[in-house]
Amino acid sequence: MTAPEATSAPEKAPAPTWREAWAVYLQPRVLIVLLLGFSSGLPLALSGSTLLVWMREAGVDLGTIGLFALVGTPYTLKFAWAPLVDALHVPIFTRAFGRRRGWLVFSQLLLIGAIMLLALTDPARSPLFVALGALLVATMSSTQDIVVDAFRVESLPESEQAAGMASYVAAYRIGMLVSTAGVLFLVSAFEDTGIGRSSAWMWGYVTMAALVLIGTVTALAATEPEQSVRAEAKTHDEAAFSRVMHAAIGAFSEFLSRKHALTALAFVVLFKLTDAFSGTMTAPFVIDLGFTRNDYAAIVKGVGLAATLIGGFAGGYVARRYSLVASLWIGGVLQAISNLVFAWLAFVGTNQWALAAAISAENFTGAIGTVIFVAYLSALCRNPLHTATQYALLTALAAVGRTYLSSGAGYVAEATGWPLFFVISVAVAVPSLILLTWLQRRGHFEAVGPVKV
Repeated sequence: MTAPEATSAPEKAPAPTWREAWAVYLQPRVLIVLLLGFSSGLPLALSGSTLLVWMREAGVDLGTIGLFALVGTPYTLKFAWAPLVDALHVPIFTRAFGRRRGWLVFSQLLLIGAIMLLALTDPARSPLFVALGALLVATMSSTQDIVVDAFRVESLPESEQAAGMASYVAAYRIGMLVSTAGVLFLVSAFEDTGIGRSSAWMWGYVTMAALVLIGTVTALAATEPEQSVRAEAKTHDEAAFSRVMHAAIGAFSEFLSRKHALTALAFVVLFKLTDAFSGTMTAPFVIDLGFTRNDYAAIVKGVGLAATLIGGFAGGYVARRYSLVASLWIGGVLQAISNLVFAWLAFVGTNQWALAAAISAENFTGAIGTVIFVAYLSALCRNPLHTATQYALLTALAAVGRTYLSSGAGYVAEATGWPLFFVISVAVAVPSLILLTWLQRRGHFEAVGPVKV
């Protein structure tokens, strides 16, 4: 009789090579998320900055233009109707395309209609109708965002979540660039052909409406996520009202029933605060140093966009190669210490190369932190019955730091001066890193799911 063999601990899977880590971006599911990211980023400026340029050229007064910031409200409150997206079926569309893809196609067709309606308005004659059109665009756009987020979380396996988010962020930024600089160039081109300014703006917006079809074709070419199919089968016999209530209540109760839920929510609020705190004051800081508006546009926006895109893909690489908690440490520390480059710039003064270096470092590290952070948020949304609702709630919480907690940054900068302000903005990251340590020691990230994102 032989002695039983000793049971050895399972070997840890080797970290992927750099070729494997980058090859994930060519996976069909990741490419689908990339194209949907473009469709999500496209309409944001059409009811925001691009619209304000159109209104100003039409002679609308600044007071009225300022009030148009309110049309962005649906992006803040989208969690309020996310349970409807999770629970309700869209007649014809759900049956033809499935639970998530049906909502995708439906919201995109409504978005195209809303952009077309906005294109037909005249800011000079009827600002009220422009406001209603812009509000419709923002509402349909934020609804599309709800569905795309749920589709991304449910369709990508853990090994592709970070890469999918990096692709989504990059394509989202490109979509925003097309609907800002792209529209302005397009309107100028239409005017050069002899078309009047009002008609040129109309055709510029019509072109943007047509580009939404990229997302629609992508949704039609995609397959319904397996998680969504199982969730649909589970709730198929429930009444519509019951499904909505279960989605709304279940999204809260299921999350709050988890261990250390409140600490995790506090971490969600604070993780990106260091970025928001310093980012709020980037524009006045650059102008105070003596840079021109052209410098700001070319370097902060142009070079910054390139650094953000590269940083997004780098974040996807980090999150795929390392564990979730290690990736959060890398992103959290990098995005904090990168604020010191602005303290250095404050001593250097008006130097365009120094500004480009500072902006590149800050945007690159900030994008790494964002991709890893959103991979974490995605990992928290594990129940396909209310993925859309939970993700919308988490992103709303994450916006608290950006919108409210960073609102006093100007007073701090005024009291301390620029170099010390950016040192303080590094210290703002400390509470989130303390919470990260606390959650790590209590096994929170192992409980979230697989260690690899």
